[in-house]
Amino acid sequence: MAVHSIAAADTLDEERFQTGRVATIAASHAVHDTYTAFLPSLLPVFIANLSLSTTGAGFLQVFIQWPSLLQPLIGHLSDRVSLRYLVILAPAVTGVMMSLLGIAPSYAVLAMLLIVAGLSSASIHAVAPVMAGRLSGRSLGRGMGYWMVGGELGRTLGPIVIVTAIRLLTLEGTPWLMIGGLLASIILYLRLRDVPGRPSNPDHGLPWREVLGDTRAIVIPLVGITVVRAFVVAALATYLPTFLTREGVNLWLAGAALSVFQIGGVIGALVAGSISDRLGRGGVLLVSMVATSLLMFVFMSITGWPQFPVLLALGFTSLSAVPVLMALVQESFPENRALANGVFMAVTFVIQSGAVVIMGVIGDLFGLRLAYTASAVILLAGVPLVLLLPARAK
Repeated sequence: MAVHSIAAADTLDEERFQTGRVATIAASHAVHDTYTAFLPSLLPVFIANLSLSTTGAGFLQVFIQWPSLLQPLIGHLSDRVSLRYLVILAPAVTGVMMSLLGIAPSYAVLAMLLIVAGLSSASIHAVAPVMAGRLSGRSLGRGMGYWMVGGELGRTLGPIVIVTAIRLLTLEGTPWLMIGGLLASIILYLRLRDVPGRPSNPDHGLPWREVLGDTRAIVIPLVGITVVRAFVVAALATYLPTFLTREGVNLWLAGAALSVFQIGGVIGALVAGSISDRLGRGGVLLVSMVATSLLMFVFMSITGWPQFPVLLALGFTSLSAVPVLMALVQESFPENRALANGVFMAVTFVIQSGAVVIMGVIGDLFGLRLAYTASAVILLAGVPLVLLLPARAK
């Protein structure tokens, strides 16, 4: 009888939503992404100081995303051994690398710092969301919403932190910001050292070749959706400060505008994940894509302060799709969540890197305003891709 009671308790524990632990993992995401969010607001500075083109500046975002190609390998390992310390160390490693960008003497040094930060970023993004998913029980969409809220909070704070630091400490004083990442990793060690970093039955996963073959039915339409979304994400998450400064806005307000966009993403990620648990993933994706495209056209037609509430709405609609996509992948492959998540995240980061470069080229040749308009058209044209999702996903 006692054995059955313990088994029943374990099953109940796996099915319920463990708020405290999920929130702790989301907090690690918030701290980490605060640092990675420095880069977009620094691009106008690098363009001026190092005489970079828009394309050259866009490649800096590629350097931090290239290591994401390792996420399938990291995820495959995470399905079998605990990699929680990659999550714990990520804020410290990324914090040090991103805080040194301000004193980097050359483009090559910038690239090196960003590649190391990218390795840290690949680790946390491959391991931590799956940890959060396992602790979310049957509310996987809600768990991914918490995870994304952490990321969006970080990306909201990042631009404000870096532009304020430049104003108060100057560009040469930004290395002091690494202290926050070092302290965060110490706190995360105390909070996460008992959180399981692997499934309770690591030997029951499917062979990785079989998983990669089975992912095609759902990953192909998801990749299509990711491609058409990537251009809008590149426009708003990478080039927004550059676009606004070229429109005559000062650097601090341009950074604040990016934070407003991310605040909308915080709300959207939390709401969309929970709604998709109840109403279905496909419907939420459809509304997100149509609304984002239409709001982009509105944003391009106005100037000044009215752009800020539109950016808030754009953050809500465009970033609300991310937890839904992540929930789709994890629930489709419950026995190999980390591997499937790693494959999807690696593909996503590669696509986003390509979109950043393409948007930079268009910006150099025709101007960022035309690039923004093109991104809205591409997203709207991709709406039918939602209908290609497997029935179980919709």
